[in-house]
Amino acid sequence: MRIINLRPGRLTSLALGIVPFAGVIIAYTVASHYRRLENPADKLLPSLEKMGEAFWRMAFVPDRRSGDLLLWIDTIDSLWRLGMGIAISTGLAIFLGIAIGFIPHVRRSLAPFFATFSLIPPITVLPILFIVFGLGEVAKVALIVVGTAPIMVRSTAQAVIDIPREMIIKAETLGATVWQMITRLVLPQVLPKLVTAIRLGLVPAWIFLISAEAIASTSGLGYRIFLVRRYLAMDVILPYVIWITLLAFLLDRLLLALSKRAFSWNHLEGDSL
Repeated sequence: MRIINLRPGRLTSLALGIVPFAGVIIAYTVASHYRRLENPADKLLPSLEKMGEAFWRMAFVPDRRSGDLLLWIDTIDSLWRLGMGIAISTGLAIFLGIAIGFIPHVRRSLAPFFATFSLIPPITVLPILFIVFGLGEVAKVALIVVGTAPIMVRSTAQAVIDIPREMIIKAETLGATVWQMITRLVLPQVLPKLVTAIRLGLVPAWIFLISAEAIASTSGLGYRIFLVRRYLAMDVILPYVIWITLLAFLLDRLLLALSKRAFSWNHLEGDSL
């Protein structure tokens, strides 16, 4: 049999998934060991033990000044900003994406605008957002919206356009109104694609969130990373990066599980990434 037709079992799949992570951990451990042999006080590649101690301190030891558990305060603040930004972008994607994809006049009007707007590097808009909205939460959430909404709107609009024309003609023949076609035909077809768009939008959303928090914030995961970098505190920075990666992974898996449960018919053809 050809290798493309061989399907690994559950245990084999688990082992194959662990191998790359184990390889990275082993490579880091070896590099850290040899670097600290030359300089025991080296801060660039701290040991796994030292990073574990720093993570424990940030997560479970109250801060001397505020008395807060810094990791959880930073996580809650960052997830709130991320959630608000993605929620607004999702609402815009549903409303504008369906309108652009389903109504030709709206498509001729707004499609070129969003195609152009999506090409603007969102991080270059950050100073403008700070000037307009100030240094508070609105500017950070707005940056996430600016960075994710145009792509999600275009993705949703394309999903509507890809609906077979025959299905729309049949709905019209049966006397369905535009609103009935949107709610009973378009939305069921588009929602699985929208979940995928949200999953893809989370990647730039995290980038914009960390950037905004690094520039103007007093809490958040990005703020903490850029605060301790002046002390070369890699034992804090690396665990925070791993924590952000874990949060992003869990959010992605939750959305995938939601899609498989709510739209199982959309996952029948094969594996889902």
